[in-house]
Amino acid sequence: MTIVREAIDAFPFEAEPFVIERREDLLLSAPLPHKGAREPRPPLQAAHFAPRYIDQPFVPPRGVYESEFIRVEWQTMDARQPFYHRNCGVDELSFQVDGDRTLMTELGSVELRPGDFTLLPDGVAHDNFGRRDIHLLFYVPGGVVPLQAPVRESRHLLPPFEGWQPAVLNELVTQGLAGPGQDVVMAPVDERLLLEQAARQPRRLQVLRAGDHEGTHWLYQAPEVRIGMARASASDGTRYTRHRDADELHYQVSGTRTLVTQRGCIELQPGDFVCVPRALAFTSIHHQPSSHLVLASRQPLPLVAPASRTAERFSPERLRELRGT
Repeated sequence: MTIVREAIDAFPFEAEPFVIERREDLLLSAPLPHKGAREPRPPLQAAHFAPRYIDQPFVPPRGVYESEFIRVEWQTMDARQPFYHRNCGVDELSFQVDGDRTLMTELGSVELRPGDFTLLPDGVAHDNFGRRDIHLLFYVPGGVVPLQAPVRESRHLLPPFEGWQPAVLNELVTQGLAGPGQDVVMAPVDERLLLEQAARQPRRLQVLRAGDHEGTHWLYQAPEVRIGMARASASDGTRYTRHRDADELHYQVSGTRTLVTQRGCIELQPGDFVCVPRALAFTSIHHQPSSHLVLASRQPLPLVAPASRTAERFSPERLRELRGT
């Protein structure tokens, strides 16, 4: 019989949690027989996207999680995107997964490498030039603010990359979460004039990176969302977490781990997404370093991408084997 500790907390996770002790075998068990009909909740599901660039023609971004409150997309490219894009309604935050990318905007241009986060403010036009590039996109309303100092900033650069030639291109303006059916207008734009705006703008894009020390590093916050990175050299999974009022999305960046929850256990590897619903206890078990992106949301985060795996209930013996005890 393993006794574990459970930390019950609430968004934005700044107050001390309420910590209790539990019998793990009961915490993870099916309910005892009882009167009345209660539909069992389904096990968790994971979605997987290859975390290394694969040669392919340009494809539009693919939705991973989407609701009326927030949208998460997966984007790959090995060229420029077909047009400039201007959000009208959301901030657009990106995380560089693989390859290199030049982000060109009215607030300057900047080179992005794997592990870089950058925040594009609502209303600013932008284009990307990717080289074997994969990046995640988070469309978040309500005004996202950084929680730590940047490692570098965009600059007014012409040309923004070697071989660039100015042209008249299309600019797409979208509303809401910039999802399907939310286009407002597409019209031509003078690219040189657009990028020259940076010479007259005091604001700059800021690039953030998570620190190397262990724990969860919160990098951005909006009224109902926090985004950061969680790192741990190892975890025996004897401390559980339960968020009273927030879903928690994980994207596995490096290493492997077993996510243990009251709705099943699932092995996670780089490229995996999984969302732990609010009020559900969870922990991780791994013996080697692991890092994953974390998005905590006070609004639901339904999966819209195809599920690749489904969580399973692990026995106490299986958990002991995982821990090596």
